[in-house]
Amino acid sequence: MSSPREPAAPPQARRPPSPTSSSDCPAAVAPWTWRGVSTGEEPPPARVHRSPGAAAPARAGRLYQLTHLAAALTEVVGVQDVIEVVADQIVPAFGAQGLVLSAAEGGRLRITGHSGYSAESVERLDGLPLDTRLTPAGRALSTGIPEFFADREEMRRTYPGALEVSGAHAWAFLPLIISGRPVGCCVLSYDYPHDFQAEERAVMTSLAGLIAQALDRARLYDTKHELARGLQEALLPHTLPEADGLAVAARYMPATRGMDIGGDFYDLVRLGDTAAAAVIGDVQGHNAAAAALMGQVRTAVHAHAALGTLPDQVLAKTNRLLADLGPDLFTSCLYARLDFSRRSMTLASAGHPPPLLRLPGGDTRPLVVPPGPLLGIVDDAVFPVTEVALVPGMILALYTDGLVERPGADLDDSIADLARHLAHADDRDLDLLIDDLVSDVGTAGQRTDDVAVLLLRDRAAEPGGWTR
Repeated sequence: MSSPREPAAPPQARRPPSPTSSSDCPAAVAPWTWRGVSTGEEPPPARVHRSPGAAAPARAGRLYQLTHLAAALTEVVGVQDVIEVVADQIVPAFGAQGLVLSAAEGGRLRITGHSGYSAESVERLDGLPLDTRLTPAGRALSTGIPEFFADREEMRRTYPGALEVSGAHAWAFLPLIISGRPVGCCVLSYDYPHDFQAEERAVMTSLAGLIAQALDRARLYDTKHELARGLQEALLPHTLPEADGLAVAARYMPATRGMDIGGDFYDLVRLGDTAAAAVIGDVQGHNAAAAALMGQVRTAVHAHAALGTLPDQVLAKTNRLLADLGPDLFTSCLYARLDFSRRSMTLASAGHPPPLLRLPGGDTRPLVVPPGPLLGIVDDAVFPVTEVALVPGMILALYTDGLVERPGADLDDSIADLARHLAHADDRDLDLLIDDLVSDVGTAGQRTDDVAVLLLRDRAAEPGGWTR
């Protein structure tokens, strides 16, 4: 830590909250707790030692420390982020050696993170009721007042059972409470007796409120994230059907911003023993409404395709359905019907980026598929049909615009770059080929749009059947 006179600017502390001094602490939060001794004798003088290197910093240093840690807590997103900030920054900032961070769930304290504790200790502490008397966590939560224990003797007088769980020599039990609602408890432990000064207690108490808010936000985010992922997985195909003479690989990657959910989809429909249909689409938006509409579009396309409907009519019928629903969201879609008996492929597009065709010799180019309008805009839209020959060993790459759209780049140039990369990529394993394509266009890290990719390879010249 920098000198209090010239503090270095903390990382990512762009909008730190106003520093809170010890005199600003709520009156309901006592900086210490009195405990009586009923033996009738004068208690021996306390022999309390400070942890090595744990000298109290100056007031300016404490305020800087509080501001820095508060800024770090405002950056967290999920529960794991909260745990990492507490373990990596807050624990060492107070010279502690152990941590137990628990969340109040279903009337119990469920441990969400810990360090410096054995697996056996964590197992005994996990799932304690909120009113537990094994440790001070229950009383701290019920009263909202932190509990500080400077040495083992002080803990033994009130909570002797806690010593069987922890081998520490000093503890700070910080209740995590928001508007009177218990969120959890943060326990800092020390390997040596530790004298908790009033100013240190005030800083810990202030941080406990910030940790409670960060943990509550993080739990809501994780819940929303899991629901979004579950919805997305339910709407996309879990497996793709087998089709003789066709190798297939597919991938969906959600946007890394927002709800982690979107409207991109893909599908493969087997049409008897001699044909198959491939579809890829993109519903506008990255929210639950986009995902729900995506499920409707995919279902409609799948149903019409399974009846053997021609590609242009599949899109036309789906378009009329969306026009009737009036979802106010636009959808692009590309539909390809592969006829293995006639050795031909028929495609129709509703405003979707053109697919890429790689021939066995490596020659790769975007297929010219004149697009019709996006689905859901024009009731009686017409979708032109394009027919090309199936070449043994050829690869057809279907993708959504999240794979090629980049800020400041021309879309046609990005598609041409993707085609050049596909032409020189190793195509022996289609799943690895998708990894290669995704990595090349820079979508493996932060993504502002979701991405769907569907690769098909004609295996007419190869022995054996379908493989992934």
